[in-house]
Amino acid sequence: MRVVVVGGGIGGLALGAGLRRRGLDVSEFDRDADVAATGGYHITLDGRAQSALRESVSRDIMQRLLASSSALRLRDHDAFWDRRGRLLGHGPDLGDSSSVDVDRVTLRTLLAEADGDDLHLGRTVAGVGHADDGAPRVLFTDAPPVSADLVVGADGTHSLVAQHLAGGPTNRPAGILGFSGRTLVRDLSPGEQQRLGPRSGLAIGPRGAALYIGFLDPVGKPALDAPELRMSVTTEPTYIWGAMFPGSTVTDSLRHLRDGELQAVLLSRFHERGWAEHTLEVIARADPHSVAAYRFNASSTRTSDLAPWPAGPITALGDAVHATPPTAGMGAGTAIRDAAGLSENLSHVADGTTTLTEAVTRYEAGMRRRGSEALTRAMRTVRLILATDSTLGAAATAVTTPILAAAARLRR
Repeated sequence: MRVVVVGGGIGGLALGAGLRRRGLDVSEFDRDADVAATGGYHITLDGRAQSALRESVSRDIMQRLLASSSALRLRDHDAFWDRRGRLLGHGPDLGDSSSVDVDRVTLRTLLAEADGDDLHLGRTVAGVGHADDGAPRVLFTDAPPVSADLVVGADGTHSLVAQHLAGGPTNRPAGILGFSGRTLVRDLSPGEQQRLGPRSGLAIGPRGAALYIGFLDPVGKPALDAPELRMSVTTEPTYIWGAMFPGSTVTDSLRHLRDGELQAVLLSRFHERGWAEHTLEVIARADPHSVAAYRFNASSTRTSDLAPWPAGPITALGDAVHATPPTAGMGAGTAIRDAAGLSENLSHVADGTTTLTEAVTRYEAGMRRRGSEALTRAMRTVRLILATDSTLGAAATAVTTPILAAAARLRR
């Protein structure tokens, strides 16, 4: 049995690694010429995602991943702030958390190593179809078609494969435009270093303005203390932040800006909404070249709406099926679990204990449940942010946050 994977993101690479490790014939194709040339900044992997990875890669690669990751258990409690920087509350104790944060570039590089020469870079897919004998095949813009027994779309939010299966888009804009960047902790003032601390946090203000600040320190707070194995892109304490605004004609126009120009306009948007100057320091002192804009897309949270096609020799995984906003930190981890689930089911086809259609049917059932869970959690935060973008919501936010801040001070 031959499997062709379209897309070399995290989910596609994890699938290729898992199939290769099980001895299956797999080929992956991605348009990127360099796996390190990727967007995104860091990924959270919970215990389930790590277990899935252990099924797909060697112990050596898993050890290097953990040595290059930041352990959530070593961080302080997550924090919630208002637009003035007043503390509203804390998240749960992370002392027993098995989750880790890792640079996307680091994870993608390790997975590409596990895929070896089964990964073909610099290959742009034009679409999918069927050969004369009915077998699925992948069409390229600059190379002959490739046929397979199974084609898997791991080509992200705008997946050609999933759109072919569903007869149209599998997701839509979630109503939020996101902005991201990286800021070294040492570049902040002492006051902001103390306020933000070695933890992640979220601040929400009126009119749909929100700022997530993630803390990443693979060197000082590693998941595995093995410096000789470390290959993390982040080499000192860093805040990797994400700003959010409701989508609109004006906001969407910011997607075309880059670097310092985007950074300046972003700061102006927060100032217009009454955010305190010190709360914006993490944006103002970011590396300008790290600042980027992107749209949140989301699939339906209903299990029955995901992968709305009959199981067959073409399927998909990850954001191609259940595009998930980053507000729950579960998108990449869910794609990795999809990959492990599909690999496991296909191994039974290879040993003759089940048919391909039966294996894909079982995989897609599990994939729908995983996708629905991740989407439901992510959309809670999206809806909370959007709820403040109305006259009533803005007023309620402005009135309640000082009360919550006062209550937090009393608790301390």
